[in-house]
Order: sequence, then structure tokens, then C-alpha cells
Amino acid sequence: MHDIRVVREAPDSLREGMRRRGKWDSLGPLVERAVALEGERRAAIQATEEKKAARNATSQEVAKRKKAGEPTDDLLAKGRAIGEEIAQLEARQVAAQSELDEILVGLPNITLADVPEGDETANTVVRSWGTPRAANSVKPHWEVGAAAGMLDLERGAKISGSGFIVYRGVGARLQRALVSMMLDLHTKEHGYEEAWVPLFVNRESMTGTGQLPKFEEDMYALRDDALFAIPTAEVPVTNLLRDEILDGARLPMAMTAYSACFRREAGSAGKDTRGLLRVHQFDKVELVRWCAPEDSAAQHELLTGHAERVLKLLDLPYRVLLLAAGDTGFSSAKTYDLEVFAPGVGKWLEVSSCSNFTDFQARRANIRYRPASGEKPRFVHTLNGSGLALPRIVAGILEHHQQPDGSVKVPAALASYLGADRIAASAG
Repeated sequence: MHDIRVVREAPDSLREGMRRRGKWDSLGPLVERAVALEGERRAAIQATEEKKAARNATSQEVAKRKKAGEPTDDLLAKGRAIGEEIAQLEARQVAAQSELDEILVGLPNITLADVPEGDETANTVVRSWGTPRAANSVKPHWEVGAAAGMLDLERGAKISGSGFIVYRGVGARLQRALVSMMLDLHTKEHGYEEAWVPLFVNRESMTGTGQLPKFEEDMYALRDDALFAIPTAEVPVTNLLRDEILDGARLPMAMTAYSACFRREAGSAGKDTRGLLRVHQFDKVELVRWCAPEDSAAQHELLTGHAERVLKLLDLPYRVLLLAAGDTGFSSAKTYDLEVFAPGVGKWLEVSSCSNFTDFQARRANIRYRPASGEKPRFVHTLNGSGLALPRIVAGILEHHQQPDGSVKVPAALASYLGADRIAASAG
């Protein structure tokens, strides 16, 4: 959510932010309406104060006349009229504030200055690691997984519908192994506190991290209970500190959590429907950080490096993309996408988005900290990223580490968790 002072004092930065995202045609009218509403709200506040001063002066004059035994009917009538005007002005103020809040909660974050302008075609590869495998004779992961008895896509669709996956045998063990490996890495080496969080959250939590109100159609909901299935552990973990004031001496703070994630993907019908590329339920290990504003740029690089470390341990060649403003998520000010090349499908697959949200989420969720200097509380900066999402990692492993005999070599860092260094084509 945007600071109302931006609307009042620096509306051009808001205009430029929406323009850089390529959304001025759709959001420009809302920005201009917000600027007008803030003017109306401020004018109503000033007029209300003036009217209250006039009413106080009238009340004092009434008291003087009564003490002198003089008539007061005209002043009492004047006071009542002023009271009615104050009520009207206060109603105008409330209405302007309500509409302004509705607009501000629906405007995306302003991207940072080093984020390139443009749509996804302006995304920039900032670095890469490893050598992508050539696609020669590499089978797609769904064929390898089926041959190994790992994936049961047909029965997943039978019991729940398309986009729901059943992992069996070594496939189920691989899920467990990946989660354990990632959590151990992030807690033991990277210093994150592990959390185990609810899979359903209330509307306030979804609004706090920016999923609501804009993306409600993409969420699974329990309407009778006013709860939503989480699209990522980012939501419950970030909201653990909602409406709290943190001790600045404790920053930065970091948590990691494994969870199942649920997404309807309402706007992506027909895209990447085969295998594990786009599913409605998946498993993910999430990384969340809270820090002081002056530290968030460095914390963003640190968090991204933690996600990259997983890919290196899994020996999966990857690239890091800096997303352009028009391709940056609603709540994010700057995002790096980590992509793994899957030779069997011939695509770069996003396996993590690592984002700096500046104070956008913190304002929505009211997460502040008290600086050590004793200054008044300030909003923290929040950051998060996948560390990592499992389905496309599994796809990458099955395709990149695929052997000529149809088996799959298990990366050394994962083998001890899986209890095997190879997944055989005939595994059960």
C-alpha cells in the first residue's frame, strides 16, 4: 500500500511508477482520482476545523449572553446550523477517505530505479551458472517420471481434476528429500528460523501481502469460513508479524517454511498443461526476511543467493533474470527470477521469484520496528523468495540428470536425503 503522503506531496512519482509498469492507460485515471480525493479530504478537514472553531466561538457567546440575561435564540440556531455543516463535512471526509483507501490498496508498488522499463521482453539476464544440457534425445520429465513409477498424472486428475499431481514411490520420497534438504540448508547454513504455518488464512492476511483484493479469482476459498488456501507460505509467514512493532536491534529477521501451495491460475487456462509445469497444488520452501529500509537492497541480494545455492547443490544450470517493470509482480519493487533450463521440454522454467517489496507489504500489514536511536516506529521492508518450488525442480532433475539408459542420476547433495544416488527407470 502506498503512503498517502506520496499522493499529497509527490504524485508525479506515483504517475511515473504506473507509467513504467505500462499500466498508465488503466491505472492513470485511478491515480488522478486519488490525487483529487486527497485534495477533497484535506479541504474537508480544514473546513471542519474552521467550522468547529466557529461553533466554539458561538458557544462562548451564548454563555456570555446567558450570564448577562440576554436572548440567545439566534446564536443557538446558528450553532445548530454549524453543527449540521460539520456533520456534512465529516461525512464528505469519510467518503473521500474510504474511496481513497480503496484506490490505494489496488495500485501496485512503484518499482525501484534500477528496474528496467518495459514488458517481459525487457527482462535482463544478470548472471548465469552452469551449462544447459543439449536437448538431444532427452525425454520430457512426465515420460521419465511415469517410467520410474514416480508420477501418476492420470489418477491425480481422476481424484481432483487437471493440475493436481500424485507422486508415488520414489517420487513421494523425492518430494520429502527435497524439502528436508532445503530446510536444513536454510536453517543450518543460512540462519533462517523454521516455521510450520497454517495452510488457510483470513482475508486480512491475504490483503496484508497483496494477494487481495486484486487477485481473489486466483485463490481457492472456503467461503463459509472466510478463509483462503494459501498460494505460498509467504502469506502466513509475513503476517506472523502483522500489527506488531519489532525491536530494531533484532533486524534483519529471517524465517523459512515448507508448505503446500494452492493456486487456481484463473488467467492461465491452456498454458503449460503437461507434466509439472503448471499445477494447482504444489510444495514449496519459502524464504522471508524483514529488515530496516536502508538494508533491503543488500538483503535482496543475500536472499537471492540463498535460493541460488540450492540450484548449485542440485547441479542445475540456471540463469538470474531482473524483471522489467511491466513484468514485476503487483507488490514487488524489484524481482529476480531464477530459471532452470529443462532440455526435455526445451524451456527455461521459473523455479523462484526473489522480491524486495520495500515498505509496500509492511504498510498493508502494519509491520513496524523501533529504531535503536529511539526514533518513532518506522515500517520495515519485507522480502521473500522461493527456496525453492518443487514441481519444476523435479522436472529439471529428471531432464537435466537423465541418463542414456533412462535412469536419473541424483545430485550428491540430495542423495543422502533420498537414500539413493540413482532413480532407475523401473523403480516402483
